[in-house]
Amino acid sequence: MPQLIVCSLSRLIQTAELHQPREMITLLSAKNDMQRPAGIRPERHLFLDMNDISVAVDGLNRPEEHHIDQLIDFARTWDRSAPLLVHCWMGISRSTAAAYIIASALNPDLDEMQLALELRRRSPSATPNVRMVTLADHVLKRDGRMITAIKRIGRGAQASEGSPFLMPLEL
Repeated sequence: MPQLIVCSLSRLIQTAELHQPREMITLLSAKNDMQRPAGIRPERHLFLDMNDISVAVDGLNRPEEHHIDQLIDFARTWDRSAPLLVHCWMGISRSTAAAYIIASALNPDLDEMQLALELRRRSPSATPNVRMVTLADHVLKRDGRMITAIKRIGRGAQASEGSPFLMPLEL
């Protein structure tokens, strides 16, 4: 069964070596330096230039609907022959939101609350970016169910960095 791998930037290379993904999504400010792991071709690496914010801040890029559209479009082209790696700076907010959004987009019959609970079970520190989830709820026409589910699981456990984890596409 294909899975998503979620991790932080500092654990990117070791996580890629362990799981051997061939496709990757990066959710970072373009001001951050990062090295693409071996085995991931540039055309199968989606870089979304965004900061981990929910409100507009001068000089920073908050997630916008076009980012969510690109995220979903890229995920839909994933061939699922190897895991898809999703990472952000700390592996707590943007990447966990992206994993939740991708699983929702690729399996529209998944119950939003069950998926959110599975996310929490796999990552106690997950605190998905609410703006990303709100935008995705609109794009995927989930009538607020994604937003409600993520708000219900609440803020994750305090952590300076999330531990890498696997997120299934099916429950």
